[in-house]
Amino acid sequence: MQTEKVVDHIVNWLKEYATQAKIKGFVIGVSGGIDSAVTSTLCAKTGFKLLCVEMPIHQGKNQVTRASNHIDWLMQNFENVSRQPVNLTDVFDNLVASLPPVDNVEDRFMSLANTRARLRMTTLYYFAALENYLVAGTGNKVEDFGIGFYTKYGDGGVDLSPIADLLKTEVYEIAEYLGINHEIIIAPPTDGLWGDDRTDEDQIGASYPELEWAMQMDDNGKEAKDFKGREKEVFLIFKRYNTMNQHKMLPIPVCEIPDNLK
Repeated sequence: MQTEKVVDHIVNWLKEYATQAKIKGFVIGVSGGIDSAVTSTLCAKTGFKLLCVEMPIHQGKNQVTRASNHIDWLMQNFENVSRQPVNLTDVFDNLVASLPPVDNVEDRFMSLANTRARLRMTTLYYFAALENYLVAGTGNKVEDFGIGFYTKYGDGGVDLSPIADLLKTEVYEIAEYLGINHEIIIAPPTDGLWGDDRTDEDQIGASYPELEWAMQMDDNGKEAKDFKGREKEVFLIFKRYNTMNQHKMLPIPVCEIPDNLK
């Protein structure tokens, strides 16, 4: 990958989009992960205003620290960057307390994990509306178009996606080029929605390089029968996620009314 040219291309794309949309800047949720670190830095490089929002919900201390350190680094290097801490823990807890109990605890955990992401989306759009900013998404190609590893109307609720055509490994390559803090680069990827230390790989059952390989094999028309051992296992993991999350990756179904019924 021609890293420098890719960075320039994304920054110019962001500038052009912002200019045409007649907006004043961008708002982004900074989590302490690699994707939000890279995306926020690319937005900062446009020269447009950038509001970095910290939104912990029972967050691990290491995640909070990495996010804060990254914003400090951005503010030291870009005059157009500002920060806004919003602790959503009490909001989340009050919402949970008002919800009825359920029998299936595991389903409740999953639902509440997605609820965290949706509270954050609501918060980002609050600030976007106040400032006439656009919400910048942080999803990469594997998450957004491979396995649908994001929350619909949560971290998937954005105005534009600067890095959604980059594989995860390419995001890391750009992070190195941009000089992103090393603590972020070496941290295992996590969605931070569970209040514990589980990583993306713990949840998915495969690493991002493995998923990138499976995505390429699927694009090439391969099937599970073409593989054995770990390769077959990874390919089946990819296909399972890709199939069950199509509802996230395809346009919302519209019931079209026949002309003769109108």
